[in-house]
Amino acid sequence: MIVQRILKNTKWELLLYFLLTGSLTAVALYVGSIFGAVLVIDPRVWIYIIAGILVFILIIGYIAGQRIQRRLDYLHLNMLQVAKGNLAVRMPDTADQTFSGVYQEFNNMTEAVEKKMKLLQQFGEQEVIEKEQAAEIAVLEERRRLARDLHDTVSQQLFAIHMAASSLPKVLEMNEAQAKTVLDQLIQMSNMAQKQMRSLIAQLRPMELVGKTLAEALDQWFPDYCRQNGLRGMKDMDLQGDLSEAKEHQLFLIVQEAMANIVKHSGAKLVSLSLREGPRQVVLSISDDGQGFFSNGAQKQGSYGLTTMKERAEKLGGNVEIISKPGAGTTIRVHIPKFEEE
Repeated sequence: MIVQRILKNTKWELLLYFLLTGSLTAVALYVGSIFGAVLVIDPRVWIYIIAGILVFILIIGYIAGQRIQRRLDYLHLNMLQVAKGNLAVRMPDTADQTFSGVYQEFNNMTEAVEKKMKLLQQFGEQEVIEKEQAAEIAVLEERRRLARDLHDTVSQQLFAIHMAASSLPKVLEMNEAQAKTVLDQLIQMSNMAQKQMRSLIAQLRPMELVGKTLAEALDQWFPDYCRQNGLRGMKDMDLQGDLSEAKEHQLFLIVQEAMANIVKHSGAKLVSLSLREGPRQVVLSISDDGQGFFSNGAQKQGSYGLTTMKERAEKLGGNVEIISKPGAGTTIRVHIPKFEEE
């Protein structure tokens, strides 16, 4: 079992081959001494000869294995970077003919993926903008209709309250006890109508991102949302201000979806938001100290919200990484690639 595990590693497999080669060399020399082809005066010298051969072979084999393993590890590291969304990674030229071809194919593959992902992102941004424009038109129409309904219903209700209140003096003259009862009811009704009106007006406010950059919108929205839901929020942003409208919009919606999931399911007290823009990618990270879950499970709390976040990121060629463990909180990390303008 141990030998099989060792043979699965290229470095140790190569070292084993070197060791076998050294052992065979030592055996060949010993056999040669028996038949007189190799002359050794003192038999004890064989101990030093065999030990020297094996140590020399092990050192050479280990050095050779390390050199090959480093190249493979470097290739693996760059593949992980590409998987995280950093498509600007390229392998350097190398004099090793064995790896130069592999590195070149890796660069060609990454360049092709970058071009296709750039096109995908452009189409995704265009789709997002078109959908959002259509949604904004629909929302505006719905707001106008709702405003008319509010005017026709709440205003009429308030008018009825006013009329009833106006008749109170006559009722008061006829039956003082009944007039006080009606007065209490009118006060309660007017207060309730006022609260409902304020609530509906607040719901009809435009989305926070309209007319603002992503940083400005989060500066206002994030602390307000944390305060309203009893959360302690920490925010760290480093944006250059050159994100497209579609990227800003999708990232803002992802933040909202993640925060809604935290409030509904996590039971967290502390939330940390980090948003950093690099030259080739944008990384969003949202962490909480809630109850967490098994991130590799088939069913989990807030799975619909997590799926929505993944779909939004994938529209822009990005990906979502979910790190969670029961009792250890949850971290949602979003990688969105950026492409230089041609």
